[in-house]
Amino acid sequence: MTALTLSTSSAATLRADAIVVGVAKGAKGAVLAPGAEAADKAFDGKLAAVLETLGASGAEGEVTKLPAASGLKAAVVLAVGLGEAPAEDAEYDAEALRRAAGSAARALTGSKKAAFALPAEDAEAVAAISEGALLGAYAFTAYRSNGGDAKAARGAKKADGKSAPLAEVAILGGKPRDKAHKAAVERAQTLAAEVNRARDLINTPSNDLTPKSFAAQAQAAAKEFGLKVEVLDEKALTKGGYGGLMGVGQGSENPPRLVRIGYTHAKAEKTLALVGKGITYDSGGISLKPAGHNETMKCDMSGAAAVFAAVVAAARLGLRVNVTGWLALAENMPSGGALRPGDVLTMYSGKTVEVLNTDAEGRLVLADALTRASEEQPDAIVDVATLTGAMVLALGNRTFGIMANDNAFRASVHEIAEEAGEPAWPMPMPSELRKTLDSPIADLKNIGERAGGGLLAGVFLQEFVGEGIPWAHLDIAGPAFHESAPFGYTPKGGTGSAVRTLVGLAERTADGDLG
Repeated sequence: MTALTLSTSSAATLRADAIVVGVAKGAKGAVLAPGAEAADKAFDGKLAAVLETLGASGAEGEVTKLPAASGLKAAVVLAVGLGEAPAEDAEYDAEALRRAAGSAARALTGSKKAAFALPAEDAEAVAAISEGALLGAYAFTAYRSNGGDAKAARGAKKADGKSAPLAEVAILGGKPRDKAHKAAVERAQTLAAEVNRARDLINTPSNDLTPKSFAAQAQAAAKEFGLKVEVLDEKALTKGGYGGLMGVGQGSENPPRLVRIGYTHAKAEKTLALVGKGITYDSGGISLKPAGHNETMKCDMSGAAAVFAAVVAAARLGLRVNVTGWLALAENMPSGGALRPGDVLTMYSGKTVEVLNTDAEGRLVLADALTRASEEQPDAIVDVATLTGAMVLALGNRTFGIMANDNAFRASVHEIAEEAGEPAWPMPMPSELRKTLDSPIADLKNIGERAGGGLLAGVFLQEFVGEGIPWAHLDIAGPAFHESAPFGYTPKGGTGSAVRTLVGLAERTADGDLG
C-alpha cells in the first residue's frame, strides 16, 4: 500500500514528483485553499490566476496539472478541486478533502512521491486527506501480465511502470508529534488497508474465489491477527440443518461454507454481530439471469467482504468491543441438482420457505446466518448485502439503503455512514408487505409482490432475527461495484462499500453509544 507520512517541510523545499494544492469555487472565481501558500509564492502570488487560465474552476473532482515554478523542488503542481469554498472562518468538509485527495492520488499514478499541501488544520482534516489518498491510490493488479505471461502474473501484487500506484504521500501541515494527528494517520492506514482487502476480494474472479477459498482467507487472517475462526463445511451445514445455505449451494460443484470470525477484547462490554452475504458467483440459479446481467456477478459477495474486513479492522485498531463476523458463502449455479422454483426449504431457524425465484438467493443464506448469529444474543446485529436491484432503482448507484427493526438504531447507523463518507438513506419496512410473503404450503415465500422489492427483502430477513435484538440491514447493491469511470477515491470495480460504516459502528459501540 502507498506509504504515508506527516511532514513539517515546506512545499517549496520538499523534493517530490508533484505538489498537490487545493482550489475552490469562490464568489469571483477560483481561489486557493489553505496549504497552497508556498506554491502560490513561487508563482509570484498568481497561481490562482494561472489555474483559471488553464480552465480550472475549483469544481469537485477537477484536476489541473502545470509545470512547477523555479522556486519549487517538485517538477509539477497538481491543483485539485474542492467544490464551493466554505464561509469565512469555516473549515472544508471532510468528505470534500477525502475525495480531493483521492482524485489527486489517482492522477499521480506512476509517481514515486507527492506532497499534499491541502487544508490540514486539525486531526479530522488529516484523517480525511490520509484516507482519500490511500483509497485513491488503490489498484487491483493481481491479473496483469508482465510481458504477456499470464501464469506468471497470477498473484502479482503490483503493476509496473505508469500503472503502479502512487508510492509515497507526504501530508504537509500535519504535526508528526501531535498525538491526535498521529492517531488519525494510523487509523487511516488501517482503515484503507481493510477497505482495500475487501476491494481485492470483490475484484477476484469467481474461478479463484470460491466459498472454500474465501473461508481459507478468513482462516489465514484469523491466524495473523489473533482472531477466532470456525468454518462449517457442507457436511456440518447439512447436519446442522442450514437449509438456506445448502439449498442455494446445492447446484454448484463448489459447496457452501458458513464462517464465524470473531474479535474479542478483554474489557469489552458490548458485542456487535455482523452478517455478510457471500455469493461468490450468482448466475440466478434455475431462475437464470438474463444476458447482460451476469458479467459482474463475482461482486455478489461484497457484503461478506465488508464484514470480513471490518472484523479485521476492529482487531487491528484494538477496539474495546467484541465483534463477530458471519460470512454466508455459497455459489448460486444451475445444474441437474440445483434448487428449483417451487421447492421448500427448512431453514436453520426451523421455519419453512417456499422458493419461487432462485435468483432471490441472498436472503436465504442470510436468513440462516442471522438466526445463528442471534443465538449468541449480541447487543446488535447488522447485515450487509448486495441484495436487490430494486434498491438500486430507488437510490441509484452510489447510495445504500438502511432498514432496521429499531428507529433509533437505524438513525445511528445512518449518521455513522454519513460521517464516514458513505452515502446512505433510511428506508421503511411497511408491515403490510409481510402478507405478500405468505405461502399456501410453507411458512413464507422468498419473494412477494414486485412493488417495494427492496423493502420486502428486509421484511423477509426480519423474520430470522432474534427477538429483542436491535438489527439493521444494509442493501449495498448500488455502490458495492462501480462500473463507470473512477471518481474521487472510488475506483472502477469493487469499492469496499460499508466497511467504513461498520468500523465506525464498532467504534461507537466501543464508546458505549450504540444507539
